[in-house]
Amino acid sequence: MDQLVRRQASVGSSGAVAARCAPSAPAGVTRAVPLQAGAEASAGPAGAVPPVEPGVPGVDTAVPSVEPAAPAAARRRGRALEAAIFEATLELLVSGGFARLTMEGVAGAAQTGKAALYRRWASKADLVVHALGATLPPPVDIPDLGSVRAELMQLMAGFGAIMCSPAGTAIRVLMAELDHEQAVAFKDFLDGRVMRPANAAMLAILGRGERRGDVRPGAATPIVADVAPAMLLYRAKVCEGVVDEAFCTELVDQVLMPLVSAY
Repeated sequence: MDQLVRRQASVGSSGAVAARCAPSAPAGVTRAVPLQAGAEASAGPAGAVPPVEPGVPGVDTAVPSVEPAAPAAARRRGRALEAAIFEATLELLVSGGFARLTMEGVAGAAQTGKAALYRRWASKADLVVHALGATLPPPVDIPDLGSVRAELMQLMAGFGAIMCSPAGTAIRVLMAELDHEQAVAFKDFLDGRVMRPANAAMLAILGRGERRGDVRPGAATPIVADVAPAMLLYRAKVCEGVVDEAFCTELVDQVLMPLVSAY
């Protein structure tokens, strides 16, 4: 009895005793030892990943792919950068007015640095003038259409397109917001790009009409030629009205034609 008790204690005390009691495996053969209940498989050497048998159900053997980094957006330079700056300038001017317009705001909207603006323009007034000059549609050149009314209608339609363009809308904002002293910085620009071309186009139309005979003699004068541009600016600045096709038709038929017609 004592020998039986000592033999059971020797076997149950450790797995090492059981391993010593097992018969040896032949040379070159590895004996598989079953795991005891609740034991975990050894992960092998530190950092090693156990091999995965291909085709084993429920096991994802695909190697995760690494997405390539998206290329950085090309940096705009030259005319492309200036176009973005001018567009941002006019949008901020129309939405917030000249007083709230800042070089920092324009730089942020154009996705560039403030230094890029100051290298080109000394102040926001200088920037606005250049933005207007670069985006304002060119003056309308009216051909001889054989009728003073047809030519005046085409000229007024051109003025209406200019006034409704992004640059023209910005000009209306400036005119409505700035007083006389503040508007001095923009006076030369407006005179050179808006007033004088409009006056010259009117004089050309009236002069042709006089020679054709559908404009009364002596009507082709600077003061008469100023009537249409003055009406457009008055409507935009004082009345804050829309310069649309209906207004241009009324201006031609109710003001200009009675003023200059030879009939």
